[in-house]
Order: sequence, then C-alpha cells, then structure tokens
Amino acid sequence: MNEKYIPLYRKYRPQRLEEIVGQEHIKKALANAISMNRISHAYLFTGPRGTGKTSTARIFAKSLNCEKGPTITPCGECTNCVDITNSVPMDVIEIDAASNRKVEDAQNILEKVMYAPVNSRYKIYIIDEVHMLSTTAFNALLKTLEEPPENVIFILATTEAHKVLDTIKSRCQRFDFRRITTDDIVKHLRYISDKEGINIEDDALFTIAKNSAGGMRDSIALLDQLSILDGKEAISTDDINNLLGRISFDVLNSLAAEIVNSNAEKSLEILEKIYNSGNDPSQILSNLLDYMKNLLIVKNCSQDIIFELTQLNEAQITELKKQSDKLETQQITMIIDKISSYIKEIKLSNNPRLWLEVGIIDISNLTENTKLSDLQNRIIKLEQGKVSSNLPPVRPNFSNVSSPIAAVNKSIEKPVPQVLYQKTEIKEEVKHVKEEKISENSNESKPVENKPVEEKPVQNSQVVSSAIQNSTPADSDSDISALWDKLLQIITSMSAPTMALFKPFANPVKITPEETIISIKNEQLLGKFSSGNKKEVLISAVDTLFSQSGSNVVVRLPEPSDEQVKASQTKPSQPKKVASSSTPRPIKPVTVDEIEEEELMAAKSSVDEPVTQTSTPAPTKAHHIAGHSDQVNMVMDLFDGKIID
Repeated sequence: MNEKYIPLYRKYRPQRLEEIVGQEHIKKALANAISMNRISHAYLFTGPRGTGKTSTARIFAKSLNCEKGPTITPCGECTNCVDITNSVPMDVIEIDAASNRKVEDAQNILEKVMYAPVNSRYKIYIIDEVHMLSTTAFNALLKTLEEPPENVIFILATTEAHKVLDTIKSRCQRFDFRRITTDDIVKHLRYISDKEGINIEDDALFTIAKNSAGGMRDSIALLDQLSILDGKEAISTDDINNLLGRISFDVLNSLAAEIVNSNAEKSLEILEKIYNSGNDPSQILSNLLDYMKNLLIVKNCSQDIIFELTQLNEAQITELKKQSDKLETQQITMIIDKISSYIKEIKLSNNPRLWLEVGIIDISNLTENTKLSDLQNRIIKLEQGKVSSNLPPVRPNFSNVSSPIAAVNKSIEKPVPQVLYQKTEIKEEVKHVKEEKISENSNESKPVENKPVEEKPVQNSQVVSSAIQNSTPADSDSDISALWDKLLQIITSMSAPTMALFKPFANPVKITPEETIISIKNEQLLGKFSSGNKKEVLISAVDTLFSQSGSNVVVRLPEPSDEQVKASQTKPSQPKKVASSSTPRPIKPVTVDEIEEEELMAAKSSVDEPVTQTSTPAPTKAHHIAGHSDQVNMVMDLFDGKIID
C-alpha cells in the first residue's frame, strides 16, 4: 500500500533503441553513428509531442556513456546507465528551456561547459523545448554550439522547429520524428494491457489510438486512465466515449440520417438528447465533423483503404455506405464547410447553444435540391429554351410596333458605351449586337390560349414564322406580293444589315416551295447574295416561310421576261417632303461600299440610342429631306431615324 504508483507512460518508457515504437529511420541512423564512432557535437530532435524525442535523447546518452560502450545495447546495470534511468546523472544534464529561457541561464550553461565530465565519457546537455529560449540566449549559445569543448554534446529537442534560429539549426544534425501509426500504437497498447492485466477490447484500443493524434505518451496515459474501469466486462468504445465526452457512432449515425433526409425537426430532437447528456456544443459539432469526414472517405475511397483511414468496423462502414449513396461529394463537402464555420462561431460566442441549433438547422437544409446532377439538368433545360408544360403557349406580338427592328430598339434599356472602332470592327460589332437583340426579341410574346403545350425547344425561326402566319390573313401561294412581304419581314428579323442591302435592289420573280427566284439589279451586290452568309440568310428565310428545309433559292440579274413585284405595290408610300428652298441637288451614284457604311452606321446608331416605348403610331416618311439619296432615306425608314444637323 505504501509503494508509490508509477504511471504507465513512465513505467513503460523505452530503455533501448529497439524498444522505441516507430521512428525506424532515426533508430538506424543513431545506431550507425555509434557503431561507426561518428558522433556529432550537436543534435536537433523535432516532431510532435509524445513521439519519443526525449526518450531517444536519454537512450542515446546512455549508449554513449555506458561503461561497456559506446554501444547500441547499453547494459542498464552500470552506474551511468542506472543514474540515467533514474534521472539523476552527473554528466547528463536535462534543462527545460521553457523555465530557463533567459540569457543568464544560457551563460550559466556556458560556465559549466568548460568543466570535464566527472565519471562519464561525454558530458551531454539535453535542452527540451529549446524553441522557448530568447533570441539573446540563442545568440549566447551560438559559438559554443559551433565549436564546443571536447567530450561535450548538445541534444536539442523541440516541437516547433520553425521557431529555432536558422543559425542554430545549421550547427546541428537534424532528426525529424514522425507521428506513430495507429497500428503501431495499438500493438504497443495491447502489449501493455496484457502485461498489466487490463481487460479491453480491440475496438477500444483503436479508439484510443485515434484520439492520441499519433502520440504514444497520450495513448498510454489514456489507457492508464481507463484501467480503473476494469471489471467483469471488457472496456468498450462506449466506455471511452463516456469518459472523453465523445458521442457514440450510433447516435451520430441517427443524427446524420436526419440531416441527409433534410429533416430539421427530427435533427433538433436528437440534438436535444445529445446536449442534455452533458456534451459541449463545440464537442458535438467536432464529433459530427469527424463523422462527415469518414462519410466522405467512404464515398470516394476504395474498400482497401477505408478501414485504415476510418478505423471503423465493418458494420459501421456498411451504415456509412448506405448514407453516402444518398449524397454527392460536393454535398458532403458543403456540410463539412458549414460545420467548420459554426465551430468557429461557437468558440467566439457567448451563447454557444444558439449557434449549435442554428448550425444543425442550416446543415439539415443543405442536402435538399443541391444535387449537382439536378442543377445541371435544370441549366440544360434553360439553355435549350424548354417551356414548362403548365405554362400557356407563347407567341410573338408585333401589332404594337412598326417593325421587328423597332421591337428590338424598344427592348434596349441602356445605351451601349460609345467607343471608336475601325470600319471593319464596326461591321462585325454591329452584326453581332443586332443579331443578339433580335434573338432576344424572338422570346417576347403574349399568351393566347390557356392550354398546356408539350415541352419543346422554341426556335427563333419557328417563332417568326408563327408570328407572320397569325398576323396576316391566309393568302394563296400564287399571291407573290403577299409572300414577298412575308419574306421581307423574316429577313428583317434575322439580319437587319442584310435587309439594308437587300430591299432597295431586290425584286421577286418566283416564290414557291419548290423554287424561289430573286433578281438583283446591282451587279456588285449580286455576288454577295449569290453565295456566302447573305445567301444563307435568304435560304433560311425561305425555309421559315414555307416551314421546310433546304429550299432552292436562285439569285440572278433581272431578265426582260421577269414579272417584277415591288414592295411599293403592297404598301403605298407617302409623298416625300421637299425642302422649300431652291431646286434639289442632283443625286450622285451610290456604291456598294457607301451603302454598307451607311447601313452599319445606322445600325450602330439604333443600338447606341435608347428608345422609349410609347403608344405613338409608327412614323411616316414626312421626315425625308431633298438632297439625300434614296438609300439614306431607306435606312432612315428602316430604323426610324432622322437627320440631325
């Protein structure tokens, strides 16, 4: 009863290099240094806590000062070995830099360094947590670390090597200690449990190893704490969870199931039971975060490494797989991100339970309607222009505007910024902008009959054709004038620049579904409409007119036998207003380049100037002024423009 109890982590501290768990690379390097008699004057041991830095330093000192050494297997019986084991050596000095960090402490070390070892081969200084030394203390040790007296060795140990001065690190041989693997910790814990007669399950040992973050000392200390629970039944994972305030897997599984099903009410009910059991809000979310991490691993990793990464049993992994099938990876990562943010809020808040409940409600609604596949399908439907089946059919209405181009102008709310362009850049810019605006205008419509329609993509050409067929009376195919008017409207809606060149010089010869013949009275324009993009516009317009594809369109020069039909025959024009001054100037010939330039500038002007939608009727041709060419007046008619002096 009077014998003092020794904690397990001290009782089972390794006494030889081979007894150190893990760190195989360091054990091999130090053993070779001893056997080859290549001992350095300074060493730097770095790594996480509980990985064996101080224990390795003591073993290394024992191997160097053993009476039978230097040897990699110290006897453990000589005076030096016994003194080091009992932590009372004369020539192995351990210093805690956290409490001896001043420059005066460093100077005290330097004063004693000059003395020779009392009864050992080497005088060894083990400075633990060396990063705590002040800068002046480091600088005081610099020269001595570089060229210490004979038979003096410094072993510096730290968990934060980045805080050690580079000048110190450059004078030492550095050894980085790694975190001990879970399997190695479990094996060592089983060895200690068998030696001490502790009845504990293997799953519980895995739980201990996971909570130690790769540190052997923490694992043994937790096993020592659990050993007092030893009774008739073996110590289980639930016992560890109760002792550490952790939530069991089954409780977390039921909470996660309600979160996956987006059931906030049930989630709050389970949360209330967990909170009333005495669990801290931050700990609850931390446990849930760890659960979601395992869920993410099960979702994305192969069966071979799932057990190693999660340290769960087969039944638990089966439950995780069932839940992972209901979620996508991005949904799990969203939940993990949210949980992390609420953990930060809880730590900074004076009302942690409030943020705990808000967080559970928030993440319980994250899995609803957030599947990436569903979002992609909705985007595809929007891009294809599909109409919902419960909406009435829509058709364009041009009854309140003078032309489709006027409708485009009325849809523009903000002017495009004025930028200087070269002629070629204006041509491409205007064409692109006008075609985009006309494409947008094709979707402006009004409902007619409140009947559900089949979900179909709405094409611009179909909308224009439907609008023309519904806005004009049914005409016979022989009425070439009516067909010509319809064709001009379609061309205008498809490409205003093409219409600006086409209308003044084109006349219909024949318009039938089988063949359409159009004469162009300008030889320069004939080449533009007989091939290329403008020819494709004509073919598309005829296809829309007759609801077909691949129409035969012939564009040629006029012939004497042609029965020409002009647009003026269907819509009589108003007389032009002549200036009251003297005789008008003679009209000079207009080239194709001049027409294109006027057409582009007029089209650009219609895009740059915002038009306010009013109920005023379409403008007449009263604004025509003598002295301007017919082409200029035609462009003014087409874009509802006017001459500004």
